[in-house]
Amino acid sequence: MPAGNEDIYAVVRQIPRGRVATYGQIAHLVGPSCDARRVGWALAALTETRIDPVPWQRVVNAKGMSSLGGEQVALLKQEGVAFDARGRIDLRRFGWNGLSEDGSQQPETYSLFA
Repeated sequence: MPAGNEDIYAVVRQIPRGRVATYGQIAHLVGPSCDARRVGWALAALTETRIDPVPWQRVVNAKGMSSLGGEQVALLKQEGVAFDARGRIDLRRFGWNGLSEDGSQQPETYSLFA
């Protein structure tokens, strides 16, 4: 069965403040029925009226760059994420490693940034 938007949102909600993950990393964590493009579609379907917010700004492209521009960059900077002169995030420094906030491994997680 294809991954649903709520499956994707559940993973994105795990990304801690001040960290980012790539579309591909989220897709991998969701499972084989998901790909990076599907993650993008799910995030694009978000509305501001959601009762349970999804930190969409924490999902960036594989180059560590915003795919969405100014609002995403501003929100990430407010969280302490730094961008270099080319507009890239150092994924080794700010990339989410798939661990929960208490340091325990999430089921079937991996890190692109190790």
